[in-house]
Amino acid sequence: MNDLTIKKSQEIVDEWIKTVGVRYFSELTNLGLLMEEVGEVARIISRTYGEQSFKDSDRRDLGDELADVLFVLICIANQTGIDLTEALRKNIKKKTERDGERHKNNDKLKI
Repeated sequence: MNDLTIKKSQEIVDEWIKTVGVRYFSELTNLGLLMEEVGEVARIISRTYGEQSFKDSDRRDLGDELADVLFVLICIANQTGIDLTEALRKNIKKKTERDGERHKNNDKLKI
């Protein structure tokens, strides 16, 4: 899967759902799954970079958990007809126009 684009990722996830996953879960079920996966990412980050210690059940791979988040996010995009490439392109443009100077002028971000 070299040069995996967002578009290609959406196609691969769609094919996987249709052949292995049988069908998409409902949008509400996928929303719940997304929240679960984000929670697992939060647990790893808070225990790795925060003050809490790990429990044996917490020992998971951050990359794998982030990929789980991405997978479910792609599922939601696919089933709601969102082209994530275009959505991300528009979002970056919006952020650039809105925040182009704001972050540069933020004293809290200066090193």
